[in-house]
Amino acid sequence: MHKIQKPFTRATRFVSVTVALIPTCAFAGGFSLNEQSASAMGNANAGAAANPENATTVLFNPAGMSQLSGTNLSFGAAVLDIDARAKGDSISVTREKPSVPVRSASDGGDIADPAILPNLYLTHEINDAIDVGFGIHAPYGLAADYDNDFAGRYFADKTELTAIAFTPAVSVSNGQGLSMGAAFNIIYAEGRLSRYQDLSGSAGAGALTLPEPYADIEGDDVAVTFRVGFLYELSDRTQFGLTAQTGTELELEGDAEISNVPVGPNFAQTTTLNEKVTVPLAIPETITVGARHRLTDDVTLLAGATYAKWSRFKELDIISRDSDGDLPGGPGTVITHITERWKNTWQFNLGGTWQATPAWALKAGYAWDESPVDDYVTARIPSEDRHWLTLGTQWRDAASGWTVDAAVGTLIFADDAEVDDREYSHSSPTVPSSQAGYQATYELSAWSASLQLSKAF
Repeated sequence: MHKIQKPFTRATRFVSVTVALIPTCAFAGGFSLNEQSASAMGNANAGAAANPENATTVLFNPAGMSQLSGTNLSFGAAVLDIDARAKGDSISVTREKPSVPVRSASDGGDIADPAILPNLYLTHEINDAIDVGFGIHAPYGLAADYDNDFAGRYFADKTELTAIAFTPAVSVSNGQGLSMGAAFNIIYAEGRLSRYQDLSGSAGAGALTLPEPYADIEGDDVAVTFRVGFLYELSDRTQFGLTAQTGTELELEGDAEISNVPVGPNFAQTTTLNEKVTVPLAIPETITVGARHRLTDDVTLLAGATYAKWSRFKELDIISRDSDGDLPGGPGTVITHITERWKNTWQFNLGGTWQATPAWALKAGYAWDESPVDDYVTARIPSEDRHWLTLGTQWRDAASGWTVDAAVGTLIFADDAEVDDREYSHSSPTVPSSQAGYQATYELSAWSASLQLSKAF
């Protein structure tokens, strides 16, 4: 039993690191996504809390439904493609036993595949004072996949996260320029994550000839956040919006499977370990302000800002919920501790719309988006502050009520991401618990495109 205890312990640590890195899968603030509406994306989401153009206001500010008449439908999709690659000459890997080299060590290739983000929103006017709405959108998620011979495969391999939110909403208006709205986001999230395991600490130089254990984790959960919004018309040309959303915590329940684990005398055989785990994952509170000002009949200026309390995401505990699992401990046992220590972030947005003709409008926008990841930048998806530049166009057919929005955007990262992956313990959350580490500098770029159809009935 002594010879298999070390692999069991390292498999436990592996599960914790793999699941804990779900949040680093996206390139908007934290693990949220910007691409929720082509009409808003054309302006880089500037002033979206104060600019209810169509049914997408269900998401950006439910109070905006009070300014829509009749029934309104908006639906579309966005494509987000991120190019993230480690610079080969910057990679440094240290195994648990530093004298043991990595037997294959590529840069992992381009780790991010394109992601498709669909959305659908609907509003309906009950009477002059009350409107209701509903939305379906993808608030979080992306996918990343390193090549199998990636030098840092002991820290990251596959990362997949999908989240879908169902959003019922209601708004009321006092008929004198002030509206209030409320909405629930019912969020279903599922993820799959994997990485290889380093046995050099227990097998020494023999680890070069051993199969590398592979952990594969799948889990899901449902959580709810609450959003409240206000919209105030200062004049027929200027209005302001404010929305605030509560935080919540996903309890990701999943199955951990660690295959190809060497056991027995001289590690001559392999086995598969299984454990049921729960991973609490915090979603932060946010507050957004927006302003819209019609400079002329044809030119509209937009501005906004969002503050997210990512500092509540200090750590992740991986908790066993399995009385018959293969890993040490039992239900309620904290298998390991992961240090995150994210920081609060701001996103600032500026945009403008020019109504070139009664049918055609041109849009542009800029956003500065802070990354919450500061001292603990990981290989799952490296993160850095970024500039978001967008262009959009809108065509409106007054006779039929149909509107088509299209937008494109590019992310320009403020700097290369400096990854420094380590392992930490619960007792010393800021001090590495082993000599293992992966360091690299990543080149990052991204583009997105979105298309949306809207109709007023």
